[in-house]
Amino acid sequence: MEIFKTTFLMVALMLLFVFVGGMIGGQQGMLIAFVVAVGMNFFSYFFSDKLVLKRYRAVEVQENDAQGLFEIVRKLTAKANLPMPKVYIIPEQVPNAFATGRNPKNAAVAVTEGLLNLLDKNEIEGVLAHELCHVRHYDILTGSIAATIAGAIAILANFAKFGAMSGNNRSNNANGILMIVAAVVMPIAASVIQMAISREREYKADKGAALLTENPQWLASALRKLENYSKNYVMRDAAPQSAHMFIVNPFGSIKNTLGSLFRTHPSTADRIARLEELERNLR
Repeated sequence: MEIFKTTFLMVALMLLFVFVGGMIGGQQGMLIAFVVAVGMNFFSYFFSDKLVLKRYRAVEVQENDAQGLFEIVRKLTAKANLPMPKVYIIPEQVPNAFATGRNPKNAAVAVTEGLLNLLDKNEIEGVLAHELCHVRHYDILTGSIAATIAGAIAILANFAKFGAMSGNNRSNNANGILMIVAAVVMPIAASVIQMAISREREYKADKGAALLTENPQWLASALRKLENYSKNYVMRDAAPQSAHMFIVNPFGSIKNTLGSLFRTHPSTADRIARLEELERNLR
């Protein structure tokens, strides 16, 4: 069922992109948009991990540099039957973490210095288990492609808006109005689809982490601390395009109803509630 949902949402994004391309350039625009979408997916598949690690100035570390961190990752990968990923530390005091890579063989996990300072060993294990579940489920690849296409739809929509506003032919007025409406609606629809993909994956990774560590409270405790910290601090290099990758939103909490529609993550309270329910069921 999860595979079907993700496939449906990804196809919806592709169709939105092609539709906007068609509005701008007709049949030829649709064809160009399709080719561009394929190219962007290719680029996201092979290079998105390198770009995000570079953006956040992540530094690859070896076992001698972070022995405790490596021990946790090695233990979890053995239990999950995953290859050992590359390990990175981000020089950032706001606690957070993410995983990246197109597949388990080319994966990396990154944690901030702030996370290592804030959480205890069990909580760090819960966080890393969550990120490794993203790797196992190929979530990062899906999210990266979704983010790339959503961003491209926004750019195309801007072209459509300016094209419609610059048209002088009266016979094109109705079509121009339609293009302006689409230019406003399409990026919103793309963002909602992108966020829906991300939120669904977070719940699944939380559950996977709880089962992998055999202790849902480790991740629940980590999420409480991370949420409390994020209420007052925002990561300095945070970007909307990569916000979905982190274990908690790097932009902090969004409390209003409209804002919750565009959340890259479910509410932390909901995530913790599900983990606590899972712990009761395991007992």
